[in-house]
Amino acid sequence: MKNVAVFGAGRIGRIHATNLAALPGVKLKFICDPVGESAAQLSKQLGAEVSTIEAVLADKSIDVVAITSPTSTHSDLITRAAAAGKHIFCEKPVDLSVPRAIACGEAVKAAGVACMIGFQRRFDPTFNDARTRMDAGAIGNPEMLIITSRDPGAPPAEYIKASGGIFRDMLIHDLDVFRWILCADGDEAEWLSATGSVLTDPAIADLGDVDSTAVTIRTKKGRLCQINTSRRAAYGYDQRFEVLGSLGMLQCGNQAPSEVVEWNANGITANKPEAFFLQRYAAAYKAELAHFFDCLQTGAAFRTTVADGVKAQILADAAAESCISGQPVKL
Repeated sequence: MKNVAVFGAGRIGRIHATNLAALPGVKLKFICDPVGESAAQLSKQLGAEVSTIEAVLADKSIDVVAITSPTSTHSDLITRAAAAGKHIFCEKPVDLSVPRAIACGEAVKAAGVACMIGFQRRFDPTFNDARTRMDAGAIGNPEMLIITSRDPGAPPAEYIKASGGIFRDMLIHDLDVFRWILCADGDEAEWLSATGSVLTDPAIADLGDVDSTAVTIRTKKGRLCQINTSRRAAYGYDQRFEVLGSLGMLQCGNQAPSEVVEWNANGITANKPEAFFLQRYAAAYKAELAHFFDCLQTGAAFRTTVADGVKAQILADAAAESCISGQPVKL
């Protein structure tokens, strides 16, 4: 039995805490959040207790901490948890600063604890099936990846101001998918060009950010990736990609609340995509935590590590730089 504490009782914290409470072999003991009411409500719902970060780190009975707090707290909490000998699951990103993210990896290694970063798209059943088929040679050598990633609407202004910008916040997932799909054989990005516009809400420009982007990446082996993103899709949460290979193509489409398509004399109708990421990636969030504890049990390597977080952050920084300068970046 692994005893676990969750740092953060916000939206993503509630998802992870609920999934942890349902996992066999896991005991959710503590919820920590500076907003006492949020921690108390979630603890009561899941049969846990409210505690503080300091008390949890000093508690020898706690084996694992799940860091689901705001981005600005991640690197500090990873470092402190590692020093306390706790295994760590942390939501992306490791840190908005690449040097601090690298330092986190060094702290984890020095402490001899395990740390997994929550890039949940690698655990989505549809996306994962595509990667499994690729590994089996279904489309031969992968050559080109096209990713579409569109939110139903922009987050609040306060969130955007603290997010590090759309490339470091929203596109970090797509940049990780790029590495996961096109760079499985050790290939890496060599050249990146990014541009962005404010098309959905003029207020986002006042915050120093963009809401619509286009990114092109070329790898050392010449493979190509194009990523298009938007903070607004009137029809729902749009998450798709297709990968072209020497022997064929794999397409991963959206998920809808119902897959029934109705045909009648008036036309053909289908459900819109899921409303947002909590619905779209519900199965992925469960699967990544199951993977985390399976690896702790068996000693197997995590699918997503601090090193993956660092590499995605380097790409995000390059995209932000390219967007500002108007020039491509060599990596």
